[in-house]
Amino acid sequence: MGAVKTKRMPRAVREQQMLDAAVRTFGQRGYMAASMDEIAELAGVSKPLVYLYLNSKEDLFTACIRREAKALTEAVRAGVRRDLPADRQLWEGLRAFFTHTAQNPDGWSVLHLQARTHGERFAAEVAAMREELVAFVTQLIAVAAREAHRDPDLPEHEVAGLAEALVGAAESLAAWANATPGVTARQAAATLMNFAWAGLSNLMTGHPWSPPTTPEP
Repeated sequence: MGAVKTKRMPRAVREQQMLDAAVRTFGQRGYMAASMDEIAELAGVSKPLVYLYLNSKEDLFTACIRREAKALTEAVRAGVRRDLPADRQLWEGLRAFFTHTAQNPDGWSVLHLQARTHGERFAAEVAAMREELVAFVTQLIAVAAREAHRDPDLPEHEVAGLAEALVGAAESLAAWANATPGVTARQAAATLMNFAWAGLSNLMTGHPWSPPTTPEP
């Protein structure tokens, strides 16, 4: 009898297994404490194969950041239906964000904690993702505000600061929700919606809050 031939796993599939193992290890142990030996063992491959596919620990971590950032931004974009009212669009986007971060806590740890604290190269990768999310939220708010004001030329910079604040709040709240037992993605999204929408809805109807005009002491 001849030797039984085993089906060779496609490179792309094996690489995703390595990234899965790396995200889990980096997310739970941290970048500095994670070892390539541990990642290789978790992935079920040899350490030389990890280096063959992904070159170095730094390149492996960068690949993890890029994959998790892409998955998060795609999840948020896919969660928003443009035919819905402004508040529903924001709600669906927030719910998609918190659902993804809750279902992928190791990936969120890589993006929100590890990548930002271990060098400019990694922080820049996360900054690019954040800029994309801020631009997306800015567009959502701007379109709704233009419709409410009946001003198609309302500049995006009028609402860009609100988008920055909203994304920052979502990031902090996701970290808190993932670390707090019993908090669901829906609850986290509702918390931020209640916090943000009162002000945003006033903006949409042309009644933003303004600082007092009298001199402060």
